[in-house]
Amino acid sequence: MNEENIRYSREDLSEFDQIIQDKLTAARKELAFIKETLTRSNDSGTDTTASSAKVLEDGAETAEKESMNQLASRQMKFIQQLENAQVRIKNGTYGVCIGTGKLIPKERLRAVPHTQHSIEAKMARRD
Repeated sequence: MNEENIRYSREDLSEFDQIIQDKLTAARKELAFIKETLTRSNDSGTDTTASSAKVLEDGAETAEKESMNQLASRQMKFIQQLENAQVRIKNGTYGVCIGTGKLIPKERLRAVPHTQHSIEAKMARRD
């Protein structure tokens, strides 16, 4: 088995790096929006009067904040996975399945550029 069969070419890695960079840019913008939304919802304004309707609003606000916090957490995890994929590109391990040791198909990497598993390995993990 020669080296070309177990690693992607520099051109391929460059393409994947660009895909990852584009996704990182979008993910960071989305995270900034989520954080801004959370900051705005934490700003209660100057009205401190209480009413029975306010209790219902507070419950809905709390649920919405929790949902936004979960979204922010997922987005930060996604960003970390994309950054880890960039590290794998730099150290030459990108695109190699950690379960099978085989190259992950390009189509899968284009769809899920941060993956470390081929479909074959992912399905085997579920069994």
